Amino acid sequence: MAKIETPHIKLMNDTGFGKTVLMPGDPVRAEFTAERFLENPVPVNNVRGVKGYTGTYNGVKVSVMASGMGMPSIGIYSYELFKFFDVQNIIRIGSAGSISPECKLMDLVAGTGACTDSDFASQYGLSGTVAPVCDFDLLSLAKAASAEKNIELKTGSLFSTDVFYNDTRKSTDWAKMGCLAVEMEAAALYMNAMRLGKRALAICTISDLCYEPFDELSPDERSTGFTAMMEVALLTAAKAETLDDLKCREN
Repeated sequence: MAKIETPHIKLMNDTGFGKTVLMPGDPVRAEFTAERFLENPVPVNNVRGVKGYTGTYNGVKVSVMASGMGMPSIGIYSYELFKFFDVQNIIRIGSAGSISPECKLMDLVAGTGACTDSDFASQYGLSGTVAPVCDFDLLSLAKAASAEKNIELKTGSLFSTDVFYNDTRKSTDWAKMGCLAVEMEAAALYMNAMRLGKRALAICTISDLCYEPFDELSPDERSTGFTAMMEVALLTAAKAETLDDLKCREN
């Protein structure tokens, strides 16, 4: 039986979470997604103001809950959802800065893998370097969903960083390694899913151009303007209902 309370998630009712949870970083984006797209959305969590909702999309029970910013934050929330609430799939719906001329403002990018400068993987005590990757089934469903919606979904590596303001890092260095965009959550999400035997995918909307000519979206556009990404992720979640449930691996 799923545990109904953790240090960061306390269910407000018996609705619970769907098999798939969409995770924006921004609580405002979580609320907007639920109210705009879910049928009969019910608030299910508000610990520390991290809003979570459960409703239905195309008849399938789906949840949306914010992750906060950064790998430590999404690391906590995704771990608790996977481990204690029987969530099988988490789809990040976030923003990212393009470091490749291939990606323009408002483009959608699904991260096949996530290079990182984080020390998140050190907890596993591995003798080598782990490669955080998405779940292929979720990625395949997302590609199918984007085709149905007639929305282009680009795929490639993301760069997940622990540092937002960095005076020394050159984004172009990671672009030379094939990374399309920089963000702050995907690597930890992918590692948690890999470790726990669950599925994860990060879909990001390009909100900034980190190469000349520099450009960016407004805060309001980031909170409520990413509807194309939301639609692709929700249709992916509905399709994911047919995937077999996975079991947590022993730590």
